[in-house]
Amino acid sequence: GGNSDFSDSVNEIDELQKKIVKANLPADVNKTVVRDLHRLKKMGPFSPENSIIRNYIEFVVELPWSISSSETIDIHKARKDLDCEHYGMDKVKQRVLEYLAVRQLKPSARGPILCFVGPPGVGKTSIGRSIAHTLGRQFQRISLGGVSNQSDIRGHRRTYIGAMPGRIIQALKNAGVNNPVILLDEIDKMTSGVHGDPSAALLEVLDPLQNHHFVDHYLNVPFDLSQVTFIATANQVKTIPAPLLDRMETISVCGYTLDEKVHIAQRHLLHKQLEENGLNNSDVKIPVDSLKQLIGCYTSEAGVRNLERKLGALCRAVAVRMAEKDSEPVNIVSLPVDISTDTLETILGPPLYQVMEVWGRVGTPGVAVGLAWTAQGGCVTLVEASKLAGGEGKLILTGHLGDVMKESAQLALNWVRGIAQQYGLIQQGEDLMNDIDVHIHFPEGAVGKEGPSAGIT
Repeated sequence: GGNSDFSDSVNEIDELQKKIVKANLPADVNKTVVRDLHRLKKMGPFSPENSIIRNYIEFVVELPWSISSSETIDIHKARKDLDCEHYGMDKVKQRVLEYLAVRQLKPSARGPILCFVGPPGVGKTSIGRSIAHTLGRQFQRISLGGVSNQSDIRGHRRTYIGAMPGRIIQALKNAGVNNPVILLDEIDKMTSGVHGDPSAALLEVLDPLQNHHFVDHYLNVPFDLSQVTFIATANQVKTIPAPLLDRMETISVCGYTLDEKVHIAQRHLLHKQLEENGLNNSDVKIPVDSLKQLIGCYTSEAGVRNLERKLGALCRAVAVRMAEKDSEPVNIVSLPVDISTDTLETILGPPLYQVMEVWGRVGTPGVAVGLAWTAQGGCVTLVEASKLAGGEGKLILTGHLGDVMKESAQLALNWVRGIAQQYGLIQQGEDLMNDIDVHIHFPEGAVGKEGPSAGIT
């Protein structure tokens, strides 16, 4: 048994030697790997370091040191692909086309690292995928959400048991080429922990002057990342560390308007959900009115993820009815099933969100319109004020307001007091706040409100 183990080990070492020759490694990497191979030859097959060294050599020779995919850029095709896959987003598409045009005219140019910033569900990741598709390059996505250890980026040293290379090198191995498009998803969700700061490790990766010499702790030899195209996505800029943000060009991907969502639902989402639920395009018809009600009363988001889920729920309901055929409680008389606004309520239940009738409310004295910003996008909020007789000139503020909002309200009141006489609201020598209190309320009291938008209310 011992002899056969030894001969197997010799055969494996010969195989490794062939792989090393075939891999066409850079000189310094080749030197390191050959040195490790000599150590492996001197070891017995049962040595604890045997498998560690063998795994290391196999990993190194499988990396795409000199394999790259050829780049093909056709701007007309790129424009067509972007228009086909993404509705609206004109500024974002324009910037992507500029980026591709520069690549076409000067392939050696080190382009900027684009960082798409916007609310969830607006298509940031799919734009990255489209760029890779247009370039004709391999695409790898690295999710950075919740990464708190710099070893996730740089790898673990081989002295540790179960050591592994970092995510960047793993992505290159999976891509099989040294010039893929790597999408760094959720770059704003990294956290620094006791094991170092992963965003600091990314600085070297994203710096075009340093990344041609990137040393992963597991490899312990430099790998050239200068051919890799990095693209990042984030939900907000403020949680990205400043040095990292400085290396990227941020492009805002805005939320969609109601009309854009209707178009996206008609062109992409409904067709996709019908296909996923075993239905044909001729089985379900959703009129524009029903779509608008679905968007306004059943979803509240900047993107279209929830809208897609709701369309999926409608398709499943139709699928159940078609499977039941003539049985009660619902009889499908004919196809296509027409989803009216009443049918929406039957399938999805009562509306989850009320569409605010701003014009009806603003006509009431003491009600004004303000603008608010949320992670889902911008929205309109109301500000209500009333005068309380028999008071002491106090300002009462309710609605879970932050300090900036409170100061804005105080500022507005003092401004009115200052000009009241000029506009004939009070007689000379009087004070507007004599014997009254003013109560200002921001509706939805449980939701915290803060920020500079109050200054324009």
